[in-house]
Amino acid sequence: MTVTGAGPAGAPRSALADTVLARLTAAYAGAADPGRAAAMRAYMKDVAPFLGLPTPERRALSRAVLVGTPRPDEADCTAVALRCWALPHREYHYFAVDYLRRHAGRLSSAFLPVARRLITTTSWWDTVDLLAAHVVGALVAADWRLTADMDEWIDDADLWVARAALLHQLRYRERTDAERLFAYCLRQSGHPDFFVRKAVGWCLREYAKTDPEAVRAFLAREGDRFAPLTVREALKNIGAAPEPP
Repeated sequence: MTVTGAGPAGAPRSALADTVLARLTAAYAGAADPGRAAAMRAYMKDVAPFLGLPTPERRALSRAVLVGTPRPDEADCTAVALRCWALPHREYHYFAVDYLRRHAGRLSSAFLPVARRLITTTSWWDTVDLLAAHVVGALVAADWRLTADMDEWIDDADLWVARAALLHQLRYRERTDAERLFAYCLRQSGHPDFFVRKAVGWCLREYAKTDPEAVRAFLAREGDRFAPLTVREALKNIGAAPEPP
């Protein structure tokens, strides 16, 4: 493999990224469906143009693209992600998210600023939520010093950064830092944006699968500080505590 230019600002040189991007752009462009692309773009509120690749077809193409490629290191992952994100069509961003999820264990805490860059660029729930739960969450789980960064993210003016902080423990289950989770929910209880209010309810609902009584007790104490949407989302699978006889 031949090393070429570094690509977008901050993207390291990577021979592997050169190979992956060359294969990827050829495969995806060759399968583009403009008619389907218009509907996909409308569904995603015009956040980005689409090529029109349904998820099963896109992932099959992605597997073919990666056949015979070596396991990446962190620099390769960074290069692939940033170079995909520099392309306009959303399917390339999805490829980058899938690639990072697959290789999250090869990323160090130094990758967190890259994750933030992806979260804050062409931001929408379809990429932010997966990056938060599968990449940021994995980084924090591997290096708990990064909780200090999450404590900053939760108050960030960018709603997608705040949403990522709320959702980063989404897959932790019994490893969830419940005190931090509840504190984050309270700090964003009055947020005006739907996507943050929804995330508060979602992370509580997910933790309720592990400790439903803790979530019920939390909402019994603090529920009046949250929007009805948030409370409904949080209690969706467990319901409110029954009234005493």
